[in-house]
Amino acid sequence: MERLNLYINGTFVPAEGDRTFTRSNPVTGAVVTEAAAASLNDVARAVDAAAVAFADWSTTGPGERRAKLLAAAQNLLARGDEIVAAMKDEIGATEAWARFNVKLASDMLVEAASLTTQIKGEIIPSNRPGSTAMAIRQPVGVVLAMAPWNAPVILGVRSIATPLACGNTVVMKTSELCPRVHALIIEAVAEAGFPPGVLNAVSNAPDEAPAVVEALIEHPAIRRVNFTGSTRVGRIISELAGRHLKPALLELGGKAPMIVMEDADIDAAVAAAGFGAYMNQGQICMSTERIITVGAAGDRFVAAFAAKVASLSAGDPREGSAPLGSLVNEAAAERVRDLIADARDKGATLISGGGEGTILNAAALDYVTPEMRIYSEESFGPVVAIIRAGSVDEAVRIANESEFGLSSAVFSRDVMAALSVAKRIESGICHINGPTVHDEAQMPFGGVKASGYGRFGGTWGIAEFTELRWITMQDGPLHYPI
Repeated sequence: MERLNLYINGTFVPAEGDRTFTRSNPVTGAVVTEAAAASLNDVARAVDAAAVAFADWSTTGPGERRAKLLAAAQNLLARGDEIVAAMKDEIGATEAWARFNVKLASDMLVEAASLTTQIKGEIIPSNRPGSTAMAIRQPVGVVLAMAPWNAPVILGVRSIATPLACGNTVVMKTSELCPRVHALIIEAVAEAGFPPGVLNAVSNAPDEAPAVVEALIEHPAIRRVNFTGSTRVGRIISELAGRHLKPALLELGGKAPMIVMEDADIDAAVAAAGFGAYMNQGQICMSTERIITVGAAGDRFVAAFAAKVASLSAGDPREGSAPLGSLVNEAAAERVRDLIADARDKGATLISGGGEGTILNAAALDYVTPEMRIYSEESFGPVVAIIRAGSVDEAVRIANESEFGLSSAVFSRDVMAALSVAKRIESGICHINGPTVHDEAQMPFGGVKASGYGRFGGTWGIAEFTELRWITMQDGPLHYPI
């Protein structure tokens, strides 16, 4: 088995003391990856390398940055088969999900390349005679990027692409659950010819993550933090960043509601809910976790949705014979089983479901009520709660009761009525007559409330990874009061 190394200052190197950790396949339990376990000295070396490289990279022209990002996009596509195999081995992903990850991540690199000439400022009229006042955007310095395992290529690339496009240098802390996938991303981007130190990556043993993250955030050269992951960990990241007065971009958990209004196209709603709730076994921050039906739509939707749920079985993703794959580990599967058991004990009706180990078929729970854990807790698995509402106002209230606010959806044949509902939902994203799971490289992506703050994507990402400065030039004499 090939051992994965750290990537520091343009070179793949072992961790201090040749320390390593392993990752096992969630279905078989067999060890599939051995990766370097960075020490705190390794962390400091990576950040120091990025800090040194910043001086030159920050002054590199947009054409050169664009060319390297476009080359990285092609390199990523060329490694598609390797990445797909690694996603199956490390996280139990299906072929479809892995291929989608590679394609969208490549698009994100292309979009980032286009941003290199969109980093703009403006001239501001000044009250001082002879003064030219400018607002300009400049690179911030070293950016710390932390990406999760569930959409490892999409979110791994997203964490580094716009920072690099803006002229920053980057240190990426890879996920302990998919070190090989993230290593393949780093290799693909590095092969595009970025100068030494511009891109760095450290992997760490799972039990050492808190110390590694703290060391990264508190390093004086780190000027921005971006983190995608759970709300629980996001709170810790936010506290650490705040303690050191470092801006953080956080995209965290979700409990996405999909409101099905009485005049909705039921077939369209069922198709969207099936995809939104169960793609990648429901392990997506945007996954449809709550289906809120209004009035008479409830019975019609559930009758049609039951057949959809029953058709979505799970299997070993390496065999490619089932629409769903494995959950990331046994703990995730046990959590889903516990949520289902709790809801059934309290009166919910189970629609399909079942499975063994980390291989769980799609499940849905009807008549979910507030006292059930699944009403408010993020399941992050292949189970969705169906909640009956008597009116549109009640449906909106239910949607907004959650602490989360990332994605949402509304289904209605009356688009203007749906738009009115969409404006009332407390979420960073809302799709009318479309699934809660949807992402495009050029869109402003992010949430509100416990789903985080800030926006990835398009020109909105430029604001996150540049410093806005006010600079003036004086032409003519100045008069002072003293």
